[in-house]
Order: sequence, then structure tokens, then C-alpha cells
Amino acid sequence: MKKVIKLLLLYLLAFGISTAQAQGILKKIKEKAGQAAEKMINKGGNTDNNNTSNNPSSSKNAGNKTGDGLITTPPNVNENLASAESAYKANSYGEARYSLQQAMLGVEMEIGKKILLSLPETVSGLKVIKADDQVTSTGWGWAGLTIQRKYGEGDKQLNTIIANNSVWMAAINLYLANGGYAQSSGEQQKWKQTKVKGYRAIIEFDESSGYKLSVPLGQTSLIVWEGTNFSNEQDIMNAANSFDIDGIKKTLGEK
Repeated sequence: MKKVIKLLLLYLLAFGISTAQAQGILKKIKEKAGQAAEKMINKGGNTDNNNTSNNPSSSKNAGNKTGDGLITTPPNVNENLASAESAYKANSYGEARYSLQQAMLGVEMEIGKKILLSLPETVSGLKVIKADDQVTSTGWGWAGLTIQRKYGEGDKQLNTIIANNSVWMAAINLYLANGGYAQSSGEQQKWKQTKVKGYRAIIEFDESSGYKLSVPLGQTSLIVWEGTNFSNEQDIMNAANSFDIDGIKKTLGEK
């Protein structure tokens, strides 16, 4: 850089430009060069001789555009039971416990799959959205088993959830124990007790989310229907009556 500046200075002096004028011109050239370098830095450029576009190690991270994701593979129940037995005999209790948990997870996933197959394909004119079918579980003692299916047509949707959820069960049992209705003077009723196929239930309504119908199944499980854009209370009740509640309860092992 210094050699270039010296050559420029000699070149300007050769054309009869005074030393002071030549230095002024060189100063402006330096300022312009500095501004150009600053713009390059702000844009993520490189002021070195090596261009970043030719340097793979300095290029930006590419966004992923392909890949089929992970395949859902439930644990093999028999293999995990055998592993648990072997681990137990070897006094490897941690491994035995893990294998038993995996076996339980496999059982729960099979239960969820069986229940999904038993659910209706259409409900109140709404078609099943099988892409949204879900079965999730913590894999230990039926705690946290959740089976979910959605139905929809246009802006009308029914979300069905079959779950072992202690928080939900506590809330429902509290409603059922208190009895009566929840209503303030001058306000529309928010929830009330009802029955679905002989099962005690709670039905709720919220202007923003729609209807919610909850039915306890035995001691630990419940089924919940969430209806969006259902016309009235009877509409959501008719949808719930399309389900084989007795069959679901039996498959879950509830009494």
C-alpha cells in the first residue's frame, strides 16, 4: 500500500501538481478507500484478497431443504421384556428398569394405535384428518398416555383427546363434586353437568374457542371433545354420541 501511495505521489508531482495539492488528493483517495472497506464489512464482505465466495469454510450455513425426518418405531415389547429379565438376573437393576419402561411404552403405543383404529372415520359430517393422529406416552404406568384425533370440514373442527391426565381429571372431578352450574348474573352460562351415553360429563362454552365436552372414564382416564364452530350444544353432543365410549374404556383397561 505504501509503495502504491509513493508512486501516486511521484506521478502527481510529474504533472506539475504541488506537493501540498498532491498530498490533499492522496488524502481524499485514502478516505474513499476507507469508506468502501467499511461498506464491504457492513455487508458481510471481505476486504482481503481472498474472496469468501471461493472459501467454503467461511461461507454462510446452508438451510436444510430435504430429509424425511424420523420413522416412528414403537419399542418391541417381547425383546424389552427379555432384556429386562436378563438384566435383572445379572443384578443390573437400572438396565432392567429401563427395559421394563420401554416394554410399557410399547404396550401403550399399541393401545393407542388400537383405539385410533376403533374411532369413527366421519363425525357429524366432518372427515378424519389422519395426518394429525397422535399417540404419546411417558411409558410408565399409563401416566401421560394421550391419543388425539382431529376431524374437520371448512372452518368446523372437532378435536378428540383420550388421555390419562391428572390435572384434567382433578378439574373435572372438582366440577362434578360441586354440582350445579357456573353462572353469574347477566352472563351466559359457562359450563354445566350433562351425560354422554350414561357417563357423567362437563360441557363448557367459550366464545373464542367454542365447545368443550369432558367425560371421565374410570379412575384415571378421560375423553375430551373440543368443537370449533359447532352451531349449538346439541350439535357437539351428537358428535360425542358417535364414539364407542364403552369400547374405549375397555381397551384402556378402566373399570
